[in-house]
Amino acid sequence: MSDALTPPVANRVDSPREFHGDVFNDPYEWLRDKSSPEVISHLEAENAYADAVTASQEPLRQRIFDEIKARTKETDLSVPTRRGDYWYYGRSFEGKQYGVHCRCLVRDPSDWSPPVFDEHTEVPGEEVLLDENVEADGHDFFSLGAATVSPDAEILAYSTDTVGDERYTLRFKNLRTGEMYPDEITGIGGGATWAADSRTIYYTTVDEAWRPDTVWRHRLGSGLPGEKVYHEPDERFWLGVGRTRSDAYVMIAAGSSITSEVFVADASDSAAEFTSVLPRREGVEYSVEHAVVGGQDRFLILHNDGAVNFTLVEAPVSDPTDQRTLIPHDDEVRIEGVDAFADHLVVSYRRAALPRIQLWPITADGQYGTVEEIAFESELMSSGLAANPNWESPRLRVAATSFVIPVRIYDLDLVTGERVLLREQPVLGDYRPEDYEERRDWATAPDGVKIPVSLVYRKGIEFPAPTLIYGYGAYEACEDPRFSIARLSLLDRGVAFAVAHVRGGGELGRLWYEHGKLMEKKNTFTDFIAAAEHLVDEGVTRPQNLVALGGSAGGLLMGAVANMAPHLFAGILAQVPFVDPLTSILDPSLPLTITEWDEWGDPLHNSDVYAYMKSYSPYENVAAKDYPAILAMTSLNDTRVLYVEPAKWVAALRYTKTDDHPVLLKTQMTAGHGGISGRYERWKEVAFQYAWLLATADPERYGAGQVGDLLS
Repeated sequence: MSDALTPPVANRVDSPREFHGDVFNDPYEWLRDKSSPEVISHLEAENAYADAVTASQEPLRQRIFDEIKARTKETDLSVPTRRGDYWYYGRSFEGKQYGVHCRCLVRDPSDWSPPVFDEHTEVPGEEVLLDENVEADGHDFFSLGAATVSPDAEILAYSTDTVGDERYTLRFKNLRTGEMYPDEITGIGGGATWAADSRTIYYTTVDEAWRPDTVWRHRLGSGLPGEKVYHEPDERFWLGVGRTRSDAYVMIAAGSSITSEVFVADASDSAAEFTSVLPRREGVEYSVEHAVVGGQDRFLILHNDGAVNFTLVEAPVSDPTDQRTLIPHDDEVRIEGVDAFADHLVVSYRRAALPRIQLWPITADGQYGTVEEIAFESELMSSGLAANPNWESPRLRVAATSFVIPVRIYDLDLVTGERVLLREQPVLGDYRPEDYEERRDWATAPDGVKIPVSLVYRKGIEFPAPTLIYGYGAYEACEDPRFSIARLSLLDRGVAFAVAHVRGGGELGRLWYEHGKLMEKKNTFTDFIAAAEHLVDEGVTRPQNLVALGGSAGGLLMGAVANMAPHLFAGILAQVPFVDPLTSILDPSLPLTITEWDEWGDPLHNSDVYAYMKSYSPYENVAAKDYPAILAMTSLNDTRVLYVEPAKWVAALRYTKTDDHPVLLKTQMTAGHGGISGRYERWKEVAFQYAWLLATADPERYGAGQVGDLLS
C-alpha cells in the first residue's frame, strides 16, 4: 500500500479524566490544541488521506457539480418585498459566489403587486445596497450576519464574519451618499436592530463561551461607546433583540432551553428603559407579539404554563397578567408562533407532523373574524410566512414547498382571498415533479411508539434501492419537507431519500421533544434504528445499500447508531458531529456548555447524568467490532462543535474497530459550523459528499473502478 493510502495514525497520549469516581483515559485529547503545529499537521494528513482514498470519485464529483450548476438559475433575482417607499430584492450572478442586495422605488403606492423584473435587464433606479462579493474579496471565508435598513430607509447596517467563528463586525453605510460611517463595532453577534429614530441601533455581544449575554445600544455618529442596556448573568440563558412589526417596541428575549423572559421598551425612545413583560419562572417559556385590537394595545403571549403544546392568550399592554385565552391547549396541535398585523393575525402551528398557518382577521369592532387555514395541495407540503415586514398591507406573503415541489412564493389578497403565485424556485432542465414520488411511512420504535418516516424517490426505480436516511432529533428542531436541487443528483441515480422524524425533534409536538432529551435521549437513537429497520423490512433498501446522514446534534445520532447498529448501514456520513458530548458538557469553560445542560443534562454535578451520557457517547463507546464506512466532515473554526470531536472519534475508530472499511476525516481549514462559504464552493463540497454516498450505497455502479456516471 502506498503512503498516500495509509491512514494517519494519531499518537496516543494518556490523559485521564475523573468524575464521580469514574476514570476515563482519553488518549486523543491532545488533538484539542489547534495552535499546535502537530495538530494542524495531523488534520492536513487526514485531508490528504481522504483525498487519496476518494480520488477515483473525482469524475463523479465533477459530474454532480456540473448537474447542480446546470439546474440552478445562476443569474437570478428574488421576488421584491415592499418596505416603505422601496421594493427590496436580492440578485445573484453567474460566476459570483455571493448575493447582491438591491432596491428600487415604489412607482405607484397604491399598487402592492411586486414589479416583474427580467434578471438580465437593467432595473430603472436600482440601488445596490450591498455586494457580498466585494465584501468577501480577499477572504477565504465570508458570512453575512445582519443586513438591515433603517426605518427612514437612509442607512444600511450590516455585519460580516470572515473567519467562521460567528463573531461579527458591524458597519454602517449611508445609502444617500454611498459613504461609510466611521462607526465600526467588532466582536458582536450576527444580528442588529434599529430603533424607530433610525440613528440608534441595538446589538448583542457574546461571552467567552460564545453565549450572547449582553445587549448594547449605539447612537450612530455620536463618537461614544455603546451603552449597555441589559446583561444576562445566568449562564444558561441566551439573548436576542428585535423590533415589533408595529414599530412600537424593541424587545429583548432571554431564553434557556426550558425558561424564557421578555423585556420591552418604547422603540421611539432612544433612551428607553426595558421592563419585563412577565417575570421568568423555571420551566415556563413564553414569547410576546404586539397587536392593536379595537384601538387598544395588546400583547399576544404564547406560553406553555400548564399547556405543554402551548396556548395563546392576549392581555392589555398595561397589565400583561390580565389574560384572555385565544387558543386553548390541544394535545394534537403544537402552536409555534403568532404574527400580528394591523388588521389580522397569522398563527403558525404544527399538526400531524407538518407546519401549517391560519389567518385570523381583526374586525373593525375589535373582534376576531372567521379563522381560515391556508392549505396547499400536497400531503407533505410545508408552509409558512415569507417576508412580511409591513404592519399595514392588503396582502400576505406565504411560502410552500415539499420534497418534490420547489419553493413557491404566493401573495394572498386579504380582501378577495385570491392567491397569486409570484414565483416558483426555478429548476433548469427537464425537471418535472410528477416524475417523483413522496410519501409518509410509520416505523415502530421498541417501546411501540410510531415514528414518522418521510420518503422520496424517482418513480420507476427498482427496489430494494440504494437509500440515504437522514436524522437530527434535538432542540425540538423539525425536519420538514423541503426541496433540494442538489438532491436530484441522487434521486436521478436511483437513490431513495428518507427522513426519520425521531424523538428529540418537534414534529409531533412538545412531548415528542421532551421524550428525546436528557435522560430519554436514547429514544432518538432507537427511533432512528427503527426507521432504518422499517426501510429494510418494507423492501425499500438493504443494509448493504443504506447510508445514514446527520450533522451537529444529528452527528451525535450518527455516532450512536454506528455503535449500536453498525450492521444496518453500509456507510455513515457525519457532518460537524457532536460525537464527544460528555467531554464537552463536562467543561463549563467550553463554548455553549452551560446553556446545553437543559438539553443533555449536567454530568458535572449529577452522577446519574454522567453515567447515562457515558453510556451513549459515541467516542467513549467505540468497540472492537466491525463498523460501516465512515466519512466525518468538520471545520477548524467551528465554535459550536469543535473540530477535535470528530478528530478524536476517527482516531479511536481506526485504532479499535475490526474491519477494513475506510474511516475518513475531512476538515475545512477556513470555515465554521455552517461549513465552507460561497455557493460554488458549497456545491463542490456537496458533490464530494454525494460521490462518496453513491460509491458507498451503490458500489456495483459507483465503487472503485466502476464507471457509474450515468443517470438512471
